[in-house]
Amino acid sequence: MNPPSSVQRRDDTLRSGAESSSVSFVVNGARHDVELDNRTTLLDALRERLKLTGTKKGCDHGQCGACTVSVNGERINACLTLAVMHDGDDILTIEGRAAADQLDPMQQAFIDHDAFQCGYCTPGQICSASAVLEEMQAGFPSHVTNDLTAPIEITDAEIRERMSGNLCRCGAYSNILKAITQVAKERA
Repeated sequence: MNPPSSVQRRDDTLRSGAESSSVSFVVNGARHDVELDNRTTLLDALRERLKLTGTKKGCDHGQCGACTVSVNGERINACLTLAVMHDGDDILTIEGRAAADQLDPMQQAFIDHDAFQCGYCTPGQICSASAVLEEMQAGFPSHVTNDLTAPIEITDAEIRERMSGNLCRCGAYSNILKAITQVAKERA
């Protein structure tokens, strides 16, 4: 009798392992306990299981930024991470940014400057834009930061560089830049 091949051993290992896991995270201030297939992305868990469809599935390869959310205060592409990796984490989506009757300042600025066209990328743009300002305030440099010892200046080049992972097929970039700049000035 021949010993099992490496393919057969891998298949046997996969069959014997857990296929799903219980995951608990806080999304937009509410705790959620869900049983998920271990292969479920955070994006799919948010959209399919929690019915938070504001976070969009664009490219599903981490290249467009439509799925940007905040996890423990850092922006990530939800399509590139598995939900089981975020057990115990605090997640903020576009739905959690506004108060009951008051838009988030970045949401209002996007409206004020018509920083959207079709609107599909807008939730990811807003989540990234908010994170960009927080990153700059915290002193995280980018590739275009001139002086690493001084507070980071809010310039068009800084904002463009930091938002480069968020694509807008409609080309609303100049208005997105105006919206982010407005919020930055309000915060200063």
